[in-house]
Amino acid sequence: MALRLSNPILRFEARPRGLSTVQSSRARIPLSQGLFCQRRKFVKKPNLFVRAAVIPDTTLVLSDNEEQNTLLSPNNNNEEQKRKMCEMYGFIQIGDPMPDNITLKDIMETLPKKVFEIDDVKAWKSVLISATSYALGLFFISKAPWYLLPIAWAWTGTAVTGFFVIGHDCAHKSFSKNKLLEDIVGTLAFLPLIYPYEPWRFKHDKHHAKTNMLKEDTAWHPVWEEEFKSSTALRKAIVFGYGPFRPWMSIGHWLTWHFNLNKFRPNEITRVKISLACVYAFMAIGWPLIILKSGIVGWFKFWLMPWLGYHFWMSTFTMVHHTAPHIPFKNAEEWNAAQAQLGGTIHCNYPRWIEILCHDINVHIPHHVSPRIPSYNLRAAHESLQQNWGKYLNEANWNWRLMKTIMTMCHVYNKDRYYVPFDDIAPQDSQPIAFLKKFMPEFT
Repeated sequence: MALRLSNPILRFEARPRGLSTVQSSRARIPLSQGLFCQRRKFVKKPNLFVRAAVIPDTTLVLSDNEEQNTLLSPNNNNEEQKRKMCEMYGFIQIGDPMPDNITLKDIMETLPKKVFEIDDVKAWKSVLISATSYALGLFFISKAPWYLLPIAWAWTGTAVTGFFVIGHDCAHKSFSKNKLLEDIVGTLAFLPLIYPYEPWRFKHDKHHAKTNMLKEDTAWHPVWEEEFKSSTALRKAIVFGYGPFRPWMSIGHWLTWHFNLNKFRPNEITRVKISLACVYAFMAIGWPLIILKSGIVGWFKFWLMPWLGYHFWMSTFTMVHHTAPHIPFKNAEEWNAAQAQLGGTIHCNYPRWIEILCHDINVHIPHHVSPRIPSYNLRAAHESLQQNWGKYLNEANWNWRLMKTIMTMCHVYNKDRYYVPFDDIAPQDSQPIAFLKKFMPEFT
């Protein structure tokens, strides 16, 4: 069986293990030890290997017999293609393309009214969970021997990510009916992260209004080819940033977006300055107190490493939510809100302890259908979407292959292919991508 795929443009040959295969310019890639993807389950099949090579074709062909050729593209409902895409990308479901006549209002009207209700008890319960788990993490760091510190940092960084999610709810006005209280809680929740609440809120509102829109989306978006080719130094920096450093790229986003007053409108400046003053006060008071009590090493142990753990989740959550080889970014004139928010957002299942500490923020599709849904109602909202719109949803379990797909394939924007990998454009500068392809596991 020979396969030719244009999106991404690859050529595949899949054979049972042990049979001869045609030589190609790409490395042999195991398909998860013979597992293939069905909706929400895996079924054991004979072990296969796939060889891939770039070709110029624009169709994916299942057979050399032209009469049996099947056109497969990200805009096609072909189930066989979606099954193979699941295997390749680390997904459990690839959604059907949404019809153009479905609106975001149509989707929202199918959601139960109860998922929009604010519950003060549940909201403050999330604060208690985050405060307790963060305190336990700091205690663990203080008592752990050096070889257990990475575990303590991972727990504490995940716990402090819960504070971000609480502030995230406040920014969307889904934490409390008292809006002044929301702004106070949101500001305080962001302080341990050195995140200015109001600048982030203004930027994040644009992300929701322009999700997966080229140029206008303020979160992850593809690299522009012109930018990538503009200079050797910038190209190498982009390769590292969108490759091995991608799980921490939110640090650069944090620096460039949230502290520059020129990025905000005049009517936003006052609130931005208040948030910045709070952050600077926390740094001026909190950091010296940490250093006074435990020294520079203590600042490194108790603040910096958990903060890097938080940015790992901030980067990972954000890129997984909207980044996949089959999910397009579109120009404003082609953009469709329903397609972007429902079909362009990915539901990803993480280990349960992460989802508890992070308040289900990765149940993300309903959050993009309506940001006014509180985090504690996201699961109920997702169940409703599965019942009414399930065939359009993209779903995954967090796994190595999913991360490898994003970090080694989802790079430079192309209107027809959606993404072109760096090493297809500049192989001489893409050694970090080659390294990831060679050493990152394929496990799902």
